[in-house]
Amino acid sequence: MEEKTRDFLAGRIKDLATRAYMNNFVTHTDFLSVSELACFYQILASEGVSSNSNIYCGARFVVYGGAKEAERAMVCFLPDYLDEESFLLAEKEEPTVLECVRIRPVNAKFADDLNHRDYLGSVMNLGIERDQIGDILIDERQAFLFATSDIAEMLCKELIRIRHTSVKCEKVKVSDCNVEPRFEEVSGSVASERIDAILAFVYHLSRSEAQKLIESESVFIDGKTAYSGGYDLKPGARVSAKGHGKFIYLGTTNTTRKGRLFVKIKLFA
Repeated sequence: MEEKTRDFLAGRIKDLATRAYMNNFVTHTDFLSVSELACFYQILASEGVSSNSNIYCGARFVVYGGAKEAERAMVCFLPDYLDEESFLLAEKEEPTVLECVRIRPVNAKFADDLNHRDYLGSVMNLGIERDQIGDILIDERQAFLFATSDIAEMLCKELIRIRHTSVKCEKVKVSDCNVEPRFEEVSGSVASERIDAILAFVYHLSRSEAQKLIESESVFIDGKTAYSGGYDLKPGARVSAKGHGKFIYLGTTNTTRKGRLFVKIKLFA
């Protein structure tokens, strides 16, 4: 992330945290990307703040994207009368920082088989900025999209078609979204647990292509930018690669006679 962007984010979160602490009300960022969330934690670390303490500039914070383990999320700073559990319970029933929009075809029988790119493209074509919408979770013939309150209202009025499919949108409770991310488990052999080797295996790249992806700062491990292809993945590590997707590394299962490792991956659809 460019230093100018990092400095802007640092100033923004400090201002939001201070306002929440001084004025005793909830403040929050827009939806942050994986790289921006990684930058947020880097800012905390650079100022000697432990992310485990969940307190910055006197205010308790919660990273919240609506869905369980959301990839895109807001950083919410809480007043002293709210703890994390109370905030999350309240948001699921009466949202104040983000809304959940359910998108369904008007006629399911004639609907296209829509994917994430279709939904996102149609939303962006309305002139909506990416930081105003969070994750989009797809379940058969419907999708749940998380957005800021103003944008959720706009989507319900203006999003009427995705590709050739007429759709209808309605705001629902966050708790009504029970869609879990879809994934498949894949396994195969690699030379080592290095991130470049695992990336090459998962996305069918050459090692040099995987290395270039890392050098462009497009690979994130547990929300933090991967700067070296020599980093060994640990079981449970969450990896995302811009333009390719995301997966969870589950670890090794066996070793071949020639020393290659059999690994297992949970690859998200």
